[in-house]
Amino acid sequence: MREDEEAGRAKGMSREELLGLPVAVDLETGNRALGLGRSKGYELAKRGQYPCKVLRLGNAYRVVTTDLLALLGLAA
Repeated sequence: MREDEEAGRAKGMSREELLGLPVAVDLETGNRALGLGRSKGYELAKRGQYPCKVLRLGNAYRVVTTDLLALLGLAA
């Protein structure tokens, strides 16, 4: 079994993956990029304490990619 598949956990994202993201991503992708678990990411988003800008669209959350990249020090 590969390391990133242990216990069903997704590994972090590479620089290339991060730079190839669309304008906004789902919360799961944002969590993966930040190394947050699913529950913690949703908890932070619901409280308005997610580390970067999150948009609420109906029942879905979307993370603004430019804010995510800036937080990770990858802003252009």
